[in-house]
Amino acid sequence: MTNTSTSDPASGPAAPWRRLATAEANIPPPPRDALRGVGQVFFQGNALTGACFLLGIAANSPIMAIGGAAGAAIGTAVARLARFDADEAAEGIFGFNATLVGVATFFFFRPGPASVALMVAGAVAATFLTRLMRSALPFPTYTTPFIVTTWALWLIGPALGASWVPAGEPYAETSSLPGVANGVGQVMFQANVLTAALFVAGITLANPRHAALVVAASAIGVAAANYHVTPAQRALDPERLVGRFLTENIALGLYSYNATLAALALYLWRGSLIPPLLGALLSTPITELAPRAGLPALTAPFVLATWLVLLLAWLDGRLLREAPAPDPGEPSPAG
Repeated sequence: MTNTSTSDPASGPAAPWRRLATAEANIPPPPRDALRGVGQVFFQGNALTGACFLLGIAANSPIMAIGGAAGAAIGTAVARLARFDADEAAEGIFGFNATLVGVATFFFFRPGPASVALMVAGAVAATFLTRLMRSALPFPTYTTPFIVTTWALWLIGPALGASWVPAGEPYAETSSLPGVANGVGQVMFQANVLTAALFVAGITLANPRHAALVVAASAIGVAAANYHVTPAQRALDPERLVGRFLTENIALGLYSYNATLAALALYLWRGSLIPPLLGALLSTPITELAPRAGLPALTAPFVLATWLVLLLAWLDGRLLREAPAPDPGEPSPAG
């Protein structure tokens, strides 16, 4: 009879995660660092997670998966050649914004010489912006480099010869359940249930708790969006309360994907449920701000909602906290 001890690294409940960590660490550095950059889109510095993300994108759009992989590789290579912080580069910190630029380029534009050139230039620019913002700003920048770079590509692309991807067919599904799945996939421009499942599986490989939080936050975003309607919309649709066009957007996950990132970012900042809940709820109405300015929302609602919660926490600490009561054994200031 064999005596199996839980302290044995090859046995016990944590054994599969240890084996996965070993497998991840054994991937050669260049592809490992690039895949970690893909994983960092959901704050997971894990190459296996990044591989799951690319598989998920490929299940819905192979060309966008190629763009994401190329962006991650470019971002990682630029960070190495420019001698950015080696530890941060190894964790994929300089790859995730470039990954998103690569995916976004082929979401908006057809593959061609102009769009490929835009993707390469955008990935390089996003990498340098990541370094600049991280060194210059005293607060987390998250996906701001991706947002700024992609807005620029979106504005100048047609003038440089890039052709728009034509609008797709109306989304037939109008129930809220697909919106929860698509709210995970839309972080990387994918409205596909299989894609979402692979994304969640990849996050689970790195941290099961983070995966549960992402799904819950997407559900919160869907629930909040269902009640995010104007009086004019209610007047036009008094029975259902929500206009058909809005239910389509909710089912596509367009109101919930920013909630997943906001909740996870705030959970990593402070291991509590209240800041993530607040961030997820705030991201829903903020989602409409960028389109009102004529720009795609991208992950700007996530960044703005998260910054707002961090600002509220800072104000709470600086302005609203009462001074501690004086020690009874100490003399009072007036004494």
